[in-house]
Amino acid sequence: MSTTRTAALSSFEKPWAYVVLTKPDVTFLVVITTVAGFYLASPVHLDWALLMHTLLGTTLVGAGTAALNQYVERDMDALMRRTAARPLPAGLLQPRDVLIFGVITIIAGAAWLALAVNLLSCALALATSVLYLGIYTPLKKRTTLATAVGAFPGAIPPLIGWAAARGSLSAGAWILFGILFFWQFPHFMAIAWMYR
Repeated sequence: MSTTRTAALSSFEKPWAYVVLTKPDVTFLVVITTVAGFYLASPVHLDWALLMHTLLGTTLVGAGTAALNQYVERDMDALMRRTAARPLPAGLLQPRDVLIFGVITIIAGAAWLALAVNLLSCALALATSVLYLGIYTPLKKRTTLATAVGAFPGAIPPLIGWAAARGSLSAGAWILFGILFFWQFPHFMAIAWMYR
């Protein structure tokens, strides 16, 4: 990537590039499904403070995971029309900066969940990140079965919300997981059809 391009960024462009790096649309969906899990697992009165802590930690882990995903896929992203304008292929950010940003953001989110919410929600958020980055992302280039693998981390956010509200997982949490898991297949196919 061009260091000259990075150095020439305006004071608005660089912060915005970091926002884009976090895939706000995907991270928003993670947050919404986390809220659903939290709401459905909550007793009669919603603990708003706990919900805010849960969403902050989950958002940070999700944002850091999105950043590291773009770090890992930067060369491939440069070759595809849909992803060529992302911050790394476009030269708006340097790979080392993105790597540091992603790692620190995930650590901050996990620590927030562990300290302000509970260890189960932290473990689930980290599991989402590890499955997405360590298994789904490398498999995308090798097999269409990556779609099935990717559905697992995609279905974990409601479990994070449920675990945050209750401190444990029960049948209701796994029903939510199943609904989101199976919903992702038509979702993936629709995206594939659009970009065929």
